[in-house]
Amino acid sequence: MTANDAFKTLYETVARLRAPDGCEWDREQTPSTLRGALIEETYECIEAIDENDTVHIAEELGDLFLLATMIGYMHEQEGKFSVADALLKVSEKLIRRHPHVFGDVKVANTGEILSNWAAIKIEKEGRKPKDSLMDEVSSALPPMDRSYALQKKAAKAGFDWPDSEGVITKIKEELDEVADVIKTAEDSMQHMLEEELGDLLFSVINLCRFLKVEPSIALRRTNSKFVSRFKHVEKKMKETGQEMKKENLELMESHWEESKKQPHHN
Repeated sequence: MTANDAFKTLYETVARLRAPDGCEWDREQTPSTLRGALIEETYECIEAIDENDTVHIAEELGDLFLLATMIGYMHEQEGKFSVADALLKVSEKLIRRHPHVFGDVKVANTGEILSNWAAIKIEKEGRKPKDSLMDEVSSALPPMDRSYALQKKAAKAGFDWPDSEGVITKIKEELDEVADVIKTAEDSMQHMLEEELGDLLFSVINLCRFLKVEPSIALRRTNSKFVSRFKHVEKKMKETGQEMKKENLELMESHWEESKKQPHHN
């Protein structure tokens, strides 16, 4: 089966589910109700890519195709635009923004490609330049991803640290400020803690960006490592008939250290 045939099958399946005699649950859905699923499936796809699990990647991409088609078909049913409209528009946009592939424009490097891309958006697509570079970053992004994107925009304009030492110094400053707030006994401490911890997190994300490390990927790896090590602790405690509780913290920590010595827990 070709990609054309496969997408036709998907489209017809979605249309059948949304038909008057289709699935009641599918017919009740709206673009708004599918927003959460769209985010969830995107992250599941990212996880599969991180794990290089091609079977899982294919499955999760299929789920994303389904949601995109379903949301597009909902608008088609309302006469706002068709699924075909969305597909044609993105194809036209790709061709328009790649004159070095579909035209006779010559480029020397990816920097020129990106510069052409930005110029085309304004000159050919009529998009008005944003009042601020910060406005080019969607406010709908998860906070960590938005911080990363905001910092990349600022760095592109030359607003960046000269070296990683400056970023590390800033992190230490922010950590000291958090410690200072903890020492206070003011009623507003919670608000102050949120502000200072936000500054600390922003600085750590900035270090990730400066060192060309995707913070979300780094954190996902650490989450996986934590889960693996914690499961090891649970397993060992269960084997010895010990409860997972604060009073057994020393024993749990010993199992934690033990888990770090095992290759698959590193």
